[in-house]
Amino acid sequence: MAGMHPIPYLLRRRPAGRAPTPQHGRPEGSAQPPSALVAAGGAPPHPAARARERGGEGVTIFEGDSRSTPSLARPLRRHVAAGRKERIPVGTGGEATKVWGHPPLTKVLASFFGKLLGQEMDPLKNVLVTVGAYGALFTAFQALVDEGDEVIITEPFFDCYEPLTLMAGGHPVFMPLKLSPSNNGELDSSSNWHLDPTELASKFTSRTKVLILHTANNPLGKVFSKAELELVASLCQQHDMVCISDEVYQWLVFDGNQHISITSLPGMWERTLTIGSAGKTFSATGWKVGWALSPDHLMKHLKIVHQNSVFHCPTQTQAAVAWSFEREQQHFGEPSSCFVQLPEATQHKRDHMVHSLQSVGLRPIISQGSYFLVTDISDFKSKMPDLPGAEDEAYDSRFIKWMIKNKGLMAMPVSVFYSVPHQKLFDHYIRFCFVKDEATLQAMDEKLQKWKAELTP
Repeated sequence: MAGMHPIPYLLRRRPAGRAPTPQHGRPEGSAQPPSALVAAGGAPPHPAARARERGGEGVTIFEGDSRSTPSLARPLRRHVAAGRKERIPVGTGGEATKVWGHPPLTKVLASFFGKLLGQEMDPLKNVLVTVGAYGALFTAFQALVDEGDEVIITEPFFDCYEPLTLMAGGHPVFMPLKLSPSNNGELDSSSNWHLDPTELASKFTSRTKVLILHTANNPLGKVFSKAELELVASLCQQHDMVCISDEVYQWLVFDGNQHISITSLPGMWERTLTIGSAGKTFSATGWKVGWALSPDHLMKHLKIVHQNSVFHCPTQTQAAVAWSFEREQQHFGEPSSCFVQLPEATQHKRDHMVHSLQSVGLRPIISQGSYFLVTDISDFKSKMPDLPGAEDEAYDSRFIKWMIKNKGLMAMPVSVFYSVPHQKLFDHYIRFCFVKDEATLQAMDEKLQKWKAELTP
């Protein structure tokens, strides 16, 4: 087939890498090696799946729900319904599109983000459309991480980063964010969690290949500041390494905070892979349209993996996402823009949940962005430390089981977003999701009010 990359590159035998040093690698026995993941039938189960297995009747408020913002998702659905006749040329609606992405979508992504990032982009060389941002992440790790490479991951981290590193043969190196608590009695903010420059610099070795950055961060909701991004950029350039920047929550930033793409900083375009998601951008999480943006010398390796795995993504949803970006280009920065309406509507839901959770003694950490709200349960840990559970089970996991059974509310244990050696240090936090429809939020309020009444002497 004309234009195909040679298969032998994809099937190359990776060179054996040196074992990680104790101070940088994961302690022996603390995680399954890649071979164990394969033997077990794949990566460890997603925390959401583990939470569902706990059972119990209750209000699920640990995962996102695009139904909560129907007016924002409606343009995509309307386009699919009408687009077969009006916008998608006859004969293409049910046919495969281009391997790297539907041309109208790759073109508008290159145009839109090129202007936003101050970088001229070629839709044929610098854009790859994937099956959701997850697909972009999988493709990136498989393409860029070799046996023995070290990948720096800030903690807490989106839980797929570690298994993706292991499946590629790499070694995860964890960098916990440090908390500087508020001293005035006010609620902490995710901005109180920050990178320690000295500790971050110590994580880089001759084997470091990639740093994964996630802003706004899931689960914490932290939006990295320009100073923090400049620190990361400086170290990436100093050590000549790649930054994978997961920016799926780019448009979900609150309280006047500004999302900054690290690839827009001087010297970073050439070494950054930026990942985005139509599901988060347009509140259509079931559509599974994502993308990766990067210079050609990185992108060509992702294309090899993509072509020899997924091959291409569904045409219809790509056409709908292209139309939505075309509309946003016309309305960008105006009140009618989805990117103006979305954070306003979502911030209202965040504030609602913050107020509700405080009523029972929970201490939310004010999220700067994303779908999520991490909550401190230290007071409950001190008052009822001996909740039922396995001997080695983290407290936050046992607390959530208790909360599901006794209060009818579900959340996620934050310890699962940490490496095994650090989980017990952060097991006094749980994660709620505030992107829910009004009926779910009302049901949560009712259960919290009942809980509050039980606390009243």
